[in-house]
Amino acid sequence: MATSNDVNNLQPRSVWSHFSTLCAIPRSSLHEAALRDHLVGWAQARGIEAAVDAAGNLILRKPASPGCESSPGVILQGHLDMVCQANTGTRHDFERDAINAVVRAGWVVAEDTTLGADNGIGVALALAALEQTGLVHPQLEVLLTVNEESGMDGARGLAPGTLRGSRLINLDTEEWGHFYLGCAGGVDVEVRCDCVEEELPPDYALVQLEVGGLRGGHSGIDIHLGRGNAIKLLAEAVRDLSEHCDLGLIALHGGTARNAIPREAFALCALPAVVAASMDEWVQHRLAAWRVRFAETDAQVSFAFTPDELPVGRAIQQAERDRILTFLDIALSGVARVSDEFPGVTDTSSNLGVVALENGKLRATFKVRALHDARADELADKLISHAEGFGLRASKDGAYPGWTPNPSSTLLALCQRVYISEFGQPASLQVIHAGLECGLLAASHPHLDMISFGPDIRGAHAPGERVEIESVARCWTLLKAVLQALAKS
Repeated sequence: MATSNDVNNLQPRSVWSHFSTLCAIPRSSLHEAALRDHLVGWAQARGIEAAVDAAGNLILRKPASPGCESSPGVILQGHLDMVCQANTGTRHDFERDAINAVVRAGWVVAEDTTLGADNGIGVALALAALEQTGLVHPQLEVLLTVNEESGMDGARGLAPGTLRGSRLINLDTEEWGHFYLGCAGGVDVEVRCDCVEEELPPDYALVQLEVGGLRGGHSGIDIHLGRGNAIKLLAEAVRDLSEHCDLGLIALHGGTARNAIPREAFALCALPAVVAASMDEWVQHRLAAWRVRFAETDAQVSFAFTPDELPVGRAIQQAERDRILTFLDIALSGVARVSDEFPGVTDTSSNLGVVALENGKLRATFKVRALHDARADELADKLISHAEGFGLRASKDGAYPGWTPNPSSTLLALCQRVYISEFGQPASLQVIHAGLECGLLAASHPHLDMISFGPDIRGAHAPGERVEIESVARCWTLLKAVLQALAKS
């Protein structure tokens, strides 16, 4: 089996060496301090200026190459944190354990967890540029933000005037051959309810229902693929079962991040003992229907039930059970609108990412995205009204702006010339239905001319995430050539 040591030997070695370090130091959102401290020490040992701002972002600076001091400065930008997801049964502590990155058929992959190529490869490219000997470049700033994945707190907290450069290259997109000019903005919708509980009859039996085997994925760039949402499927199934028998809903859990399509969900239910003893046929019938429905996108979907030996106890009242299950079943989670300006690109979407019902308290979180901020607000308001129609409390939080495309960008024109020179054809121009930090950076630094590119990454925000080795090499070639062109501009 290939091991993480093989990653160190890949080319370009400087980029992969940095990525290997990122895999070795845990960096979940809100827990980036150890990595940041390591990078401060790395920079200081090389005479690179390092500073940590009030928001916790790391800013590294290197003077321009001799003779290039008059060229406008350039900022390379990425984020330190990663989404932490693991397959059921995988023993991995994301706050202590290294990521097991292995080489498989031209890709680097983490087979049972997320890899953190989002945005570890972008960070590695920026660090490699800082230490590359012989590279001619303008003044370099590397901005590495914190907590991008769970709130964009680093970019949100960046003080106006912090950045000295006027041109910014974001290294956080995931499809080689494209220059990204814009991105979706987003907002979270949180739904809550305090439910009244009641005692269950003593002759009821406890059953745990489990939906699994789904591919999940990024709630922005994968939302149009029609993959199953484990929370939605479980709500659909439990709602159906409750319509055919007396069912007590005790607990419901699904998803771990609002920006990841849920792969697993669990419900603890109480049923009359005779019903619980004859569940197999109903479970198999529903599973068969799902496997037909998701044959092209989630053929490995699973549905199982397990008897539970705990005392029966209490469940939420039936009227509250019905309104919660109905809301979760029919609330929008998926594509709401396709872009008129960018064919094939999702304009507006919602993802039901997390649900937890425990001890009568419900909390559900949706991630709403749109290429136009007003549409994100509109959809979020509709979700709130929908929830309130079921007697649930709902509110918006964590809004961040989108990045408005600028097709006349001089940075874009330069990057396109370099791309044609290096690869013989132009890069395509695109916007992404995901939240890059460029929108927030433009709000605090409106003078910035920005562009984004990156290597081919597949399965971001889900176990099995992988990055193509050759596309990383192409990104490195492009980045070096762009920096040299900017130094002469």
